[in-house]
Amino acid sequence: MASRFLSHPEPNQVLFEEISCVRKVVLNRPHKLNSLTYEMISQILRNLEVYENDPMATILILKGQGKAFCAGGDVKGMFFTTIEGHWSFAASFYKKQLTLDYLLATSTKPLVTLINGIIMGGGAGLSMNSMFRVVTENTVFAMPEAQIGLFPDVGASYFLSRLPGFFGEYLGLTGARLDGNEMLACGLATHFVLSKDLSSLENALSEVASSDASTIYRVINRFSSKTFLKKESAYRRLETISKCFSRRTVEEILSMLENEDANGDNKWIVQAISSMKSASPTSLKIFLKLIREGRTKELEECLMQDYIIACHMLRSSFNHDFIEGSRAMLIEKDKEPKWEPSRLELVSDEFVDQYFEKVDDADWEYLQLPVRPNLAKTWDSKL
Repeated sequence: MASRFLSHPEPNQVLFEEISCVRKVVLNRPHKLNSLTYEMISQILRNLEVYENDPMATILILKGQGKAFCAGGDVKGMFFTTIEGHWSFAASFYKKQLTLDYLLATSTKPLVTLINGIIMGGGAGLSMNSMFRVVTENTVFAMPEAQIGLFPDVGASYFLSRLPGFFGEYLGLTGARLDGNEMLACGLATHFVLSKDLSSLENALSEVASSDASTIYRVINRFSSKTFLKKESAYRRLETISKCFSRRTVEEILSMLENEDANGDNKWIVQAISSMKSASPTSLKIFLKLIREGRTKELEECLMQDYIIACHMLRSSFNHDFIEGSRAMLIEKDKEPKWEPSRLELVSDEFVDQYFEKVDDADWEYLQLPVRPNLAKTWDSKL
């Protein structure tokens, strides 16, 4: 059972460096786009505790090797463990991942994430609640989980719901990709730095002997570059996006998009409609309910709800969309998942509500997060 996550671990999946007062965590699986394994999460948790108790450490830096920051969690490992009948082990992996996300978000030391490349799913969970989120011209962000029968999780209902208007609903329901310029514009990033300047930025940060946020901000600002939104950027259509994605139901959102599409040739609308129609209807409805509730919740509440929903999906409590979506999109790659229910109108509110309730298993427990005094006030709802 555990072999899917633990056997034959690759060496040096995470690198840890100490330079002056800076402690660096480097995700080091470039051949797998730095997707997170059980071992990686465990190593980071152990070192994070050491760093937080180290009086010499003033700044934490998190980055990835290669062309990705982090493309997500070990979904394939969770898939195979689940179909072998051991969903609870996959749930344990996920619990550890969410705990790490929360500890990073509430770190007692300022956390600077350098996002130079692909960032999806679990990578967003690691970084989107850090105090400083630095992107580059190479950054590509997306939360495409609904395409494999999952849902935008790892606290997405917290950080996406804090974006301007209803841009978070758009990103979570369509899985749309953003570049670094768009991430800065909408607030997912705090700084834009050209990739060629990252090494110099890291060197400058290593000379900062203080955890003072304003000092760190000024240092990063020295390396920041101007950004320009492309003419075709979806963020330039925020007013239309908010008009469509503010609707009460997924069906109404799709209807509004189709009406807008009839009024002109809008590539982003065509892509949004296509993506939503190919995603799991159950996943879409779960996420819409989740992000709407997330606007008024704290991060820990959002993570605890994510855990409940994910456990239901892993154990196939009410349908098999996670298994089917992973098979079709990641394993056999026929790209033709058979969702059940197959259409949005067949997914009732009562069906969706079940995913938000306690898992009916004698050994199951709620996610228990440690009491933490610090949560970087990064997000204030902009709606």
